[in-house]
Parts: sequence; structure tokens; C-alpha cells
Amino acid sequence: MLRNTDLLFVSHGGGPRPLFADPEHQQLVAALKQYGAELKRPHAILVLSAHWEESEALKVTASANPNLYFDYYNFPPEAYEIEYPCPGAPGLAVRIQETLQAKGLPTELETERGLDHGVFVPVKLLYPDADIPVLQLSMHSSLDADQHLAIGEALRELDVENLLIIGSGFTFHNMRVFYAPPSAEINTANSAFEDWLEQTLYSGAMEYPELRSALVDWEKAPYARFCQPREDHLMPLHMCAGIAGRRADNYQRIVVFKKACSLFQWRF
Repeated sequence: MLRNTDLLFVSHGGGPRPLFADPEHQQLVAALKQYGAELKRPHAILVLSAHWEESEALKVTASANPNLYFDYYNFPPEAYEIEYPCPGAPGLAVRIQETLQAKGLPTELETERGLDHGVFVPVKLLYPDADIPVLQLSMHSSLDADQHLAIGEALRELDVENLLIIGSGFTFHNMRVFYAPPSAEINTANSAFEDWLEQTLYSGAMEYPELRSALVDWEKAPYARFCQPREDHLMPLHMCAGIAGRRADNYQRIVVFKKACSLFQWRF
């Protein structure tokens, strides 16, 4: 079982912009730096990023010295010169693989793929010295809500102490609307879905079975498909909820690209 562990879900912003003093990301940068100052220093960091999907087995990075994967386009040259020379955690990768496979979830070790921006952007803001081992677990390309809750529930059985787990996604991820002119209709939809997430995962009185059912049926939430046309950026939150097995201990709502989005924190 996880012990002495912190679990975060962060809405990670747009590409590498948080690392370049982008004014649309000031609240996100401030929140991540605050977490970095307040969290106990972990022995390792596991990131569940929205930017890695696998169609067969889940995959976990197992390189001793992972590189970075610049999985974005049309940014200035400096966006492709970012460095984060953190060590990996091959031994922990094997333990994660064994834990997931014991729950019937086929999992493979991956030694070639680098850490994508859903990993290195938030982790670089949390721990800029790059001296903590970092590894990444993929999602399944089905993006099935029940399955990703089950992945989290399996990870709950990981026999590790002092791990930081980060679900890295975005609770509002309608790319077309990010760049649309502001409107009352957009704000209403954005706020309604964020309110539902806050009520479901933090401020409400649901026990885990009811909470889980709500997340399985997330498409029934107000304006769910408007805010998540494709649920890739929501599934890391489902994985976090499965790991936690309960409501969050802390919640923040911030603004990125003039849209409200959520951050959740659990402590073990």
C-alpha cells in the first residue's frame, strides 16, 4: 500500500508556455511553485500524463536517464532547448509493472520514449533542480473511464513510501474555445463543469462507490462534452481518484487561457 505519499492532479496548461512567463499561466505557475515549497521532498515522482496513450499494454518508463520528448509544434526554438536531466527509476518501474499486472492489467517497460511536456513542465516548476527520479505511466487509448479508475485502484496497492504521484491533464480542454472570444455562454459551461468536479471530488459528501459511479458517468455532468470534447485530459484525474479512493483533501480553482480549471490534492 502507498505510504507517506502525496497525490496531485494538475491542469497543466498549454504546451511549454508555463516555463516562459506566459501571462495566461501565472496562476498555474504560482500554484505549482507553492506545492513545491510545501510538499515533503519525495523519493521519486510518478506522472500520469494526458499525452501518452497505448493501445495494447500500459507502458511505464524504465530508463535510468530519461530524455525529454518535445511533443508540441510551432513554438519558438527555446521551447525545444528545455533541459530537465532528472534520473529515472528503473527499479520502481518494475514494481509498478508487477503491481498492475497482478491486477490483470498488462504492462510493459519502456526504455526509449522520453518524458513528454505533461511531465517535464509541471515537474520542472515543482522541483527545478532535476535531482529527484521521475517516471511516467501511460494511459490506455480506450480512454474508458471505468478502466482508468481501475488503473488507479491497482496503483493504490503499490508498496512504496514517500512517492509523489501527479495526474497531469486539464479539466477544461476544448481547444477551439480556448481561442474563441469570451462569452457568457462559454463561461457558464466552463463554470458548471468545474462546479460538478469540485462537488464530486472535494466538497460533496459522496463515499467512494458513489463518487466512482459519478466519474464513470462523467459525460452526464453539465456541459461535459463541451468542456472535454475528447477525454484524454480528464482521464489522469480518474486515475488519481482511483488511487485515492476518496474525496480530495484540498482543491484550487485557477484560470488558464481565461478559462477556469481545477487542481486537486490528496495526502496519504
